[in-house]
Amino acid sequence: QVQLVESGGGLVQPGGSLRLSCAASESTFSIYVMAWYRQAPGKQRELVASITSGGSTNYADSVKGRFTISRENAKKRSYLQMNSLKPEDTAVYYCYVGGLDLTGYWGRGTQVTVSS
Repeated sequence: QVQLVESGGGLVQPGGSLRLSCAASESTFSIYVMAWYRQAPGKQRELVASITSGGSTNYADSVKGRFTISRENAKKRSYLQMNSLKPEDTAVYYCYVGGLDLTGYWGRGTQVTVSS
């Protein structure tokens, strides 16, 4: 079992920045992909960004050019740098890790609110 702890959420004004972090507990689970999802009230959870162990990244069109995902494989951590935040980025952000065997784990989420 892998436990994930997110941090870095909060309230920020439009145009501001936040950096989310996700730390995976020590385990023998081999992480292939690390990702961030978000879910706004009344909407489905959606993929924001993902990164594989080899460094390949994928972004939702809505965040391209504004968000950057990164990871530290040895520390089993991922990060989501969010710049030029917009009110529509307001959501609960969830960390996800997945293995090559398609097993996956979710964090509990961290709230990001973009408002003036």
